Order: sequence, then structure tokens, then C-alpha cells
Amino acid sequence: MGFVKLNLYGKTKTPCLFLSDFTGENCEVYPLDSLKQNNIAYAIDANHTYTQHKYFLEKKAVDFHEYAAKFNTVIENIKAGNTYILNLTQPTAIDTNLSLEAIYKHANAHYKLRYKDQFVCFSPEPFIRIEDNTIATFPMKGTIDASLPNAKEKILANEKEMAEHVMIVDLLRNDLSIVAKDVKVERFRYTQKIAAGDKELLQVSSHISGKLASNWQEHLGDILKALLPAGSISGAPKKSTVDLIQKIEGCDRGFFSGVFGVFDGKRVESGVMIRFIEKTAQGYLYKSGGGITLDSDARSEYEEMIDKVYLP
Repeated sequence: MGFVKLNLYGKTKTPCLFLSDFTGENCEVYPLDSLKQNNIAYAIDANHTYTQHKYFLEKKAVDFHEYAAKFNTVIENIKAGNTYILNLTQPTAIDTNLSLEAIYKHANAHYKLRYKDQFVCFSPEPFIRIEDNTIATFPMKGTIDASLPNAKEKILANEKEMAEHVMIVDLLRNDLSIVAKDVKVERFRYTQKIAAGDKELLQVSSHISGKLASNWQEHLGDILKALLPAGSISGAPKKSTVDLIQKIEGCDRGFFSGVFGVFDGKRVESGVMIRFIEKTAQGYLYKSGGGITLDSDARSEYEEMIDKVYLP
């Protein structure tokens, strides 16, 4: 019903916040004037001055051998032709003295969401933007520590990262073609600095755009549903890869790696829900991962998954 409601709010130009889980099976929509009473807070591209604050963070990641077994299953499926790239994620149990509210408050990120007392995300990754009749998406694939010598040159020259990025750009170009015309890659593989706890990362992105019908607002829910799951955190080909993800990961992603966004009555801005901390009965879980291709190394991917576990 969430996507139907989003169509209605689009048609009536009602400003609202929407969020969907990874698979697009659960979509929730809230008028912006109801967020406080629903205990939801968000910020998109807000001017935020990062302030140092004291906290502790203890990571309890899955055992490497457990991760490697799942990684090897992905590689077997790549060799069998069932997937070309698969975003493998796992939950890391964390201990911290910060509440979800405190994490949200201190987060320095383009897309921030605190959903009730259930989860918080502080994501650097856009999903779709719609302005006038133009829809755009900005897949992020490829990360390197910005402090390394010649970091930009190294990440752009990395053949494994290049192959992974090309596959995701191709996937999202095809995805946009489902809902838009005149789809094209506006800008290919550019780098941006993003804050990651106490260090900076260089992230490689591309910019893809297309043209929507003039009455796109009336079909906003349909557009969103057609594009889910987000290609950058699922893989290609999408359907078979998502089926594999659900079999291999061993845990339900829920809202992690889903999307959230805002329709202000005229335009849409949304992000992918990565950098995600979920509150459970057993404590906090931080979900993270990365894209696996035939050239991937299990140990490197495992360490990258853990490196992505940080507090803002």
C-alpha cells in the first residue's frame, strides 16, 4: 500500500518522506508534518558542523571463516554464470555508549535518517533525484583511504574496481530505461571525499540521467518500485543476484540497503540506506559489505566490510 500512497501524495503534491526496505516489499510513507509525532527525523544535504565527541566502539564481526564460506559460494555462482557481481553484506555486532539519537545528531552525512527507536543510517550514497522531468542516479562503487599517496590515481586505475563500476553503471542505466527515456551517462567515474569517522575516503561515482513523462508525480510510487532493489547494493543481473543474496547472506536485510527520500511537492531527493545501525533485542547491529566479482579477494573484502563499520 505504501507505493500506492506515494502515487496519491505525488498526485496531490503532498510533501512526504518515504522509505522502503531492500526488496521493495515494505514501503512506508509519512507526510512531512507528521514526522515528529511518529518519532522520525531526517536530514538531506544539511549544513552540519562536525564536532568531536567522546565515544567508544567495539566491533564483533562474524568469523572470517564463516564469511569466507559465503564469499566462496558467491564465487562459485559467478563461475556458474548466475551472477556477475553480488553485494555481499553481513551484520557486525557493536557495543557503544551512544544512543541512536546521539549517533544521528553527530552524524556528518548527506543522507541521515533516524527511524523511531529502530535504526539510524548516515549514508553518503544518493539513490535518485527528480527535478523538473529529469531523473538521475549516482551509483557509488570503489573506495580508498584518501590519505594514501596518489589515492585518486590508484582507485581510478584499479582494474577490479573499474570492472565492478562498469557493471553497476550498466545495470542502473538499464534500470532507468524502465521508467525514463533518453537515458545517458552524464559523467563517468569521478571521485568525491566522504567523511568516515576519524578519516576521509575517496568514493568513485557516476552520474546517469533520463527524461520522465510530465505527469511523473502521479506515478512516483510506481517509479520507485520499478527501480528497487537499488542496483549498487544488490548486483547484476538483478533478479537472480537478489535471489542469491537472500540464500547466501543468512539474515534478512530489512530496511538496510533500502532507500529513503523526500518529495517536497516539486522534486525528489533520496539516498541508499547504507552505514546502517539497527537496534535489536540482542543489541546494536551494524550492517555492511561490498561488491564481489571474480577478481575479489576474500580477506580484502572481509577487511573492507569491517572498515565500513564506524561511528560518525
